[in-house]
Amino acid sequence: MEFRKLGRSGLTISEIAYGNWLTHGSQVEEDAALACVRTALDAGITTFDTADVYAQTRAESVLGRALKGERREGLEIFTKVYFPTGPGPNDRGLGRKHIMESIDSSLRRLQTEYVDLYQAHRYDPTVPLEETMEAFADVVHSGKAHYIGVSEWTADQIRDAHALARELRIPLVSSQPQYSMLWRVIEDEIVPTCEELGLGQIVWSPIAQGVLTGKYAPGAPLPAGSRATDEKGGADVMGRFLRDDVLERVQQLRPLAEQAGLSLAQLAVAWVLQNPNVSAAIIGASRPEQVTENVKAAGVELDADLMRAIDTLLDPVAERGTAKAGRD
Repeated sequence: MEFRKLGRSGLTISEIAYGNWLTHGSQVEEDAALACVRTALDAGITTFDTADVYAQTRAESVLGRALKGERREGLEIFTKVYFPTGPGPNDRGLGRKHIMESIDSSLRRLQTEYVDLYQAHRYDPTVPLEETMEAFADVVHSGKAHYIGVSEWTADQIRDAHALARELRIPLVSSQPQYSMLWRVIEDEIVPTCEELGLGQIVWSPIAQGVLTGKYAPGAPLPAGSRATDEKGGADVMGRFLRDDVLERVQQLRPLAEQAGLSLAQLAVAWVLQNPNVSAAIIGASRPEQVTENVKAAGVELDADLMRAIDTLLDPVAERGTAKAGRD
């Protein structure tokens, strides 16, 4: 495993992080989830990303049980707040009440006294940004989180939050966007803004919900049991990647991956890690062998000719432009 600083902060994280958006507490039985976490730890992954809303709070609980007994100082545990976690009007959003109650609930489920990074899962236009950032400041100053981050915020929103964070003397250090060979919308505005301000990217879906593994063939039925057929497993956000023109281009990546001595999935993870503003790529897994395969992308350097060949091949189908809100 290789390690990187999270932006310009002093926090060192594994450049491949383990995330449990679609697995723990939902798609995967607990024994399999625990086995995946054990494999991640054995592979040298120290950074684990979750959110209170994943599997209706169950994902945090599973991760807490999976990491119980590990040396806490040797781990970086990240979670998020924003989406509904209950039926009440204050069980959602970035108001002070929800943030202060949610951090306590997350810590209880994760069985830890603090998280290393507490992230705003989306921007909340219904709450003054000052209120949100002041609540985050209290979370940090109380010792319940070391750093603050955001997920799927625009460049302007990040810039405004960063200015308030400086006033409040809290470390806003990261952005967590969707990013892959097929989804490059952060490159125009988000990445330059974060480079200027010192934030690092912790990117989700580097394999484009599994499309960049090559398992979805153009013109063929979707594989039974795949994520694309599971409404709880991300099928609703995969449509943009399941067009035949995209799938044909993905199949043409195979010889490029072989040239680099990589699987398609490893190539996809390695590709996002070539961006110097990316601090970590989040991988998920339903089986331990998926973790074992994907961690082999750590430390891989893709030469300039290969990067250009990938760009040329995918340019007609890769999504670019201004960053938009996604879902993770």
